[in-house]
Amino acid sequence: MAETKPEKNIDISETLSKTEQYIEDNRRMLSLVLGAVIVIIAGYLIYEKMYVGGKEKDARAQMFMAESYFRTDSLRLSINGDGNYPGFMELADNYGVSPSGNLAKLYLGMSYLRTGKYEEAIDALESYDGNDEVTTVLALVGIGDAYMELNKTDDAISYYEKASEKNVNNFTTPYALFKLGGACETAGKYSDAVEAYEQLKKDYPASTEGREVEKYIARAKAKVK
Repeated sequence: MAETKPEKNIDISETLSKTEQYIEDNRRMLSLVLGAVIVIIAGYLIYEKMYVGGKEKDARAQMFMAESYFRTDSLRLSINGDGNYPGFMELADNYGVSPSGNLAKLYLGMSYLRTGKYEEAIDALESYDGNDEVTTVLALVGIGDAYMELNKTDDAISYYEKASEKNVNNFTTPYALFKLGGACETAGKYSDAVEAYEQLKKDYPASTEGREVEKYIARAKAKVK
């Protein structure tokens, strides 16, 4: 029969007295730590409310003209501004901490992409910190497109894969899968292309890409050895 160990008695009053003594002995240090924490929290709240909030108000007020130029394909003006209103480059540099300034990075990257400045497009799109299911994926696809134009197909495939797995939804996911299949075909990875296309057909048959994907599946399958 196993020997029963006697239960250890815990003196609560002794434990409390030791804690109180520790606090008393370290009162100055604890006060300094607590004070530092309060300062950090207060500083963050002030930064968010006054600095970031002020930046957002300014960015939102100045951004409408650059967006207008982007919509009408006046991309040089959307990037650089028109002398009266800033372009996305200046907005991203000056107001990047604000939501609108962050969005300017996405616009800037897409503007660079459409004007053939692919390295600049990659830099701008990588700096974009998206927090919604659509624009985050579009930024990843845009980076993939830039790498495709630079003939860096493996890098493009990597970003299209990320886009196809990020924030899965019925709008951007089939678009990313279609891009992934095309990049795999370009790289001669026909089995991978078939896999991407068939996932598109299976999961998103009602999408624009899904309705047209059958011919791409047949093409890629014909090249599989």
